[in-house]
Amino acid sequence: MWTRVSPNVDLARMLIATLTLVALLASAIPATAVDDVIVLSGATSAEGIAVGRGSTFYAGDLFTGDIYRGDLQRRTAGLFIDAPEGRMAAGMKVDQQGDLLFVAGGFTGQGYVYDTATGATLAVYQFADPSTGTVINDIAVTREGAWFTDSVQPKLYFVPLSPSGSPGTFTTLALTGPAAAITGEFNLNGIAATPNGDRLIVAHSDAAKLYTVNPDTGSSVEIADVSVPNVDGILLEAGRLWAVLNFSNQILEIRLSPDLTSGVVEEVITSSLFQVPSTVARHGSDLAVVNAKFDTGMPPTATQYEVVIVHR
Repeated sequence: MWTRVSPNVDLARMLIATLTLVALLASAIPATAVDDVIVLSGATSAEGIAVGRGSTFYAGDLFTGDIYRGDLQRRTAGLFIDAPEGRMAAGMKVDQQGDLLFVAGGFTGQGYVYDTATGATLAVYQFADPSTGTVINDIAVTREGAWFTDSVQPKLYFVPLSPSGSPGTFTTLALTGPAAAITGEFNLNGIAATPNGDRLIVAHSDAAKLYTVNPDTGSSVEIADVSVPNVDGILLEAGRLWAVLNFSNQILEIRLSPDLTSGVVEEVITSSLFQVPSTVARHGSDLAVVNAKFDTGMPPTATQYEVVIVHR
């Protein structure tokens, strides 16, 4: 027997069907990941970060030189190296084998090499005399060794690695061309290397530019069409370059041309958790960024320092 359904029942059925469809669509769309932090408990400042084997990372206390080690997946970190008095820890990188941690010594004019297994100091380099002005700021690692920038002098310092992986005697490379300009308080800053090490990319904080550098001659050329105001650390992987803009609280994702003569900004990455980020590392699709908090003073006076995990 046919029975007429009242309009109210029809409306209720339509509403239930609509809500069901909305729920199904929502379940099919991945939830947006929320950025989070790893606290560097006990740190009195922060600046550099490097990724080692697996999900291991290292971060430094800028003004004490202490090194923290943590796990990006477990979101943990603890003091790893209680550095001797007088050291600093700016930029840092792990060698390609994961055995050595290279650390830039900032205003000390020094660079350090640590054993990632034990934390032991394997080498200390006095690249420049602090009395004449120097800031050893950041590092790029190649198969042959590690390159250190100096933000006050137009020079790069190179620590070679032997076939067995032992650090050797450093050499100095004087730069020419636009990257050699000393125009501000901080000039050369972040540095990266191509996979085969045949070219370096340096960030110039005062000029807000990126340059390529010939590691054999020191000659430099501007990477066109890219402006990087407040640039600090940089990271190069698979044709993309991430440039940290510290006081802008941004990271630029830049697509470089195959010949590295120009670049295009593909994305401006921001986070509500950024507090003057300084350097960046990558783990999988995530970016790990250090909050330096230079806006609180120099030395900084914040009560907590952390690594921000930016989900991509």
